[in-house]
Amino acid sequence: MAAVRLLVLGVIRTRQPAHGYAVRRELLSWRAETWTNVKPGSIYHALKQLAQEGKLRALGTESSDQGPGRTLFELTEAGEAEFRRLMDAALVSIDMEELGAAIAFMDALPRAHVIAKLGEQRRNAAAVRDDLIAMIPTFPGRYEAPHMPDLLELWSGVFDNLTRWTDGLLERLESGEYHMPE
Repeated sequence: MAAVRLLVLGVIRTRQPAHGYAVRRELLSWRAETWTNVKPGSIYHALKQLAQEGKLRALGTESSDQGPGRTLFELTEAGEAEFRRLMDAALVSIDMEELGAAIAFMDALPRAHVIAKLGEQRRNAAAVRDDLIAMIPTFPGRYEAPHMPDLLELWSGVFDNLTRWTDGLLERLESGEYHMPE
C-alpha cells in the first residue's frame, strides 16, 4: 500500500490539482500495473484515505460529460511531508514496488539526497545478498525438497542484480544525468 500512496501523492503533486481519473490515466500511461500492484480500486481507496488523513485537500468537483463529477485534489502541507517520508523510505527499500515508485519521482528531490538514500539502499541490498550467500552452506540438501541452496542462490542473485543496478543509477546521478533540484 505504501507504493500506491506514494504513486498517488506523486502524481497529484506533479499535476495538481488533479482528480482520481487523471491519476489513474497517468499511472496507466506509465504501465504502473506491470511494476506495482496498483489497480483502479487501490487508487481511489488511497485518494479517499489520504483526504481523510488531511494529506489531500478537495478543491471542488469538475463536471464531466463521461459520468459523475470528478473531485479535484491538491497536496496539503501534511501531504507534502507524507510524500517526502514515503520517498525516503522507498529510496532505501529493497522492495521492488516501493523502490520503483520512488524512482518514478526521484527527480522531485535534491540530487545529493537521492544519492545518499540510494547509497543506503545499495548497502541494504548487498547486506541481504551477503547474508543469503552465507546461509548456503548451512543447508546441505541441494537435491532434496525444498532445495534450499538453489533457492538461496536464486534470491542472492536477485539482490546481487539489484546492487549492480543501483551502482549504475548512482553513477548516472553522480555524473549529473537527470533534471533534479540541486
